[in-house]
Amino acid sequence: MPATEPVRLGRKRALPSCPNPLFLKWLTELRDEAKEKGLKIQYTYQKAINSLNKYPLPLKNAKEAKILQNFGDGICKILDEKLQRYYRENGADASIHALPKGAPPPGRSDNNIILAPSKKKNAAGDQRKDGGGDGGRKKKREYVPQRRSGGYAVLLTLYKETQVPGSKGYMFKMELQTEAQHLCDKSFTVPDLGSKYTAWSSVSTLIQKNLLIKTHNPARYSLTEGGLALAERLASVEQTNTDGDREEVRSELEATEEDDNVVDLTGSDEGEEEEEENRIHPTERRAAITQVSCDVDDVRSSGKPQNSQTTTTSRKPNAECLLPGTYEIMLCVDFIETTGGSHHRKQELVKELQRNGVNFDIRKLNVGDFLWVAREKVAPVAGQLRAPVGRELVLDYIVERKRMDDLCGSIIDGRFREQKFRLKRCGLRKPIYLVEECGSAASHLSLPETTLQQAIVNTQVVDGFFVKRVQDVRESAAYLTIMTRFLTKLYQNRTLICRSRELEGDGGSDEEERGLPSCSLMSFAEFNHGAVKNKCQTVREVFARQLMQISGLSGDKAAAILEHYSTPHSLLTAYEQCTSEAEKEKLLSSIRYGKLKRNLGPSLSRTVYQLYCTQGALT
Repeated sequence: MPATEPVRLGRKRALPSCPNPLFLKWLTELRDEAKEKGLKIQYTYQKAINSLNKYPLPLKNAKEAKILQNFGDGICKILDEKLQRYYRENGADASIHALPKGAPPPGRSDNNIILAPSKKKNAAGDQRKDGGGDGGRKKKREYVPQRRSGGYAVLLTLYKETQVPGSKGYMFKMELQTEAQHLCDKSFTVPDLGSKYTAWSSVSTLIQKNLLIKTHNPARYSLTEGGLALAERLASVEQTNTDGDREEVRSELEATEEDDNVVDLTGSDEGEEEEEENRIHPTERRAAITQVSCDVDDVRSSGKPQNSQTTTTSRKPNAECLLPGTYEIMLCVDFIETTGGSHHRKQELVKELQRNGVNFDIRKLNVGDFLWVAREKVAPVAGQLRAPVGRELVLDYIVERKRMDDLCGSIIDGRFREQKFRLKRCGLRKPIYLVEECGSAASHLSLPETTLQQAIVNTQVVDGFFVKRVQDVRESAAYLTIMTRFLTKLYQNRTLICRSRELEGDGGSDEEERGLPSCSLMSFAEFNHGAVKNKCQTVREVFARQLMQISGLSGDKAAAILEHYSTPHSLLTAYEQCTSEAEKEKLLSSIRYGKLKRNLGPSLSRTVYQLYCTQGALT
């Protein structure tokens, strides 16, 4: 190359302008308008913009655009209406392949992503040329979450966690949401009006950008090396009064645009719903860089990490506590207990509770028939029709009510074992079975009365449930009334702290039994969401449900098998390693289960082997 020829930066030639700038301008306006209103159609407009940018030929009208991807009848109709209006205002001979004079040219970059010019030089002193490992494409600005957005708050919160001496290096979902909330303007749990997305939606973006990693079940969130570096740079920005210092910080954040690990934000059009936080206007992104120092004091103090005592204290925010006198104990009744079936009998329960003066609420419970919540007392606000919704924490007592005829039916169709299994996993530590006797009617049921009585005894002795026997619906209402008053007195002087369901194993002992003035409880929303019957299940959970369908294989026995073989694949692999048929049949016989550590036995071991290894139909 001659010495006089200048070295070209980035692309060898400028990207050609869109031959349909008018259509591009209208689509951009439609997308921006939909984005301001929070409408989901903004993503459809964005896809159409991407397709139009790639099309190299001029279009005479919007109907010709139907050959392009993501151009449907609706978008074409809107563009045609705008085109007719444009002709009426500018004349029938007006050109549609050039913008009117004075109109700003539409940008080629989609999603409001900034394309930063190349500034750095390589190690040899020559500036980068086209033909590199990236195919000559311009490098995009590094992803920096907007100030006080969900991604911003999550990064700073996890960085603060890493600065604590003896830190475990990760956080669970609930504690991460709690700690990050004061750094974010949007709620992590409640979506904005007219939208279904919360600040937590940006976590998937952080994972996609390789800034955050999600492991284990329950999920643990921790920073990657790239996420730690970005969070450290955000936290290191100090508030200054000079523009020079701000420019230096901005340059530092932009300096990584030439690194090999720069993320291309425009590489895919998938997952637009979760990438709401990514679509940041250039001015907003610069504001995020220059104004990030407002929250630095929450992360760092004089450049030194906080001591463990201070951090431990801050881990219990007052917003998640209910102090004595600020809440009331309320009974929650599943709506199934008041509708359907014997309507008269179910309405009698409601009338008895009302007659006894019980404070109760009828709602949908995904597990159990009755439970108690501590509901925050909230005063009405002047000028508002309804009082604000108070926080609700679930007490550790849940009741499953069974009439003898219902118990008989649930044993026959398999609901009995499944309900006990779900009650054990719901996160509440005091499950109660409320059994209503039928008197002489029990002798006319499909199962012998001795079988039903044995099932009740097994529920108390084997499964560890507290069983309360009553004669009729009136005694059931009386028991619920007494329990409500007992719990009201038990919790009247206690400070209630909201705990995450993922952390329930860390505080296994019951605070009320130890006489502590405070106790940790789950929020009702988290409890009910975690108890959804048909939610997505892991392979381990499905395997456990399969095993429990085998006659004689209880929850304790299934759990013991899962400790050795957590998936069907691991069990089948163990069978393949056995040398004889007899060894395969006895593979599970020596597994110990329950508190007494009894062996599973050869009979159940042979049954499981036949179920999973028999070719063809079982006889």
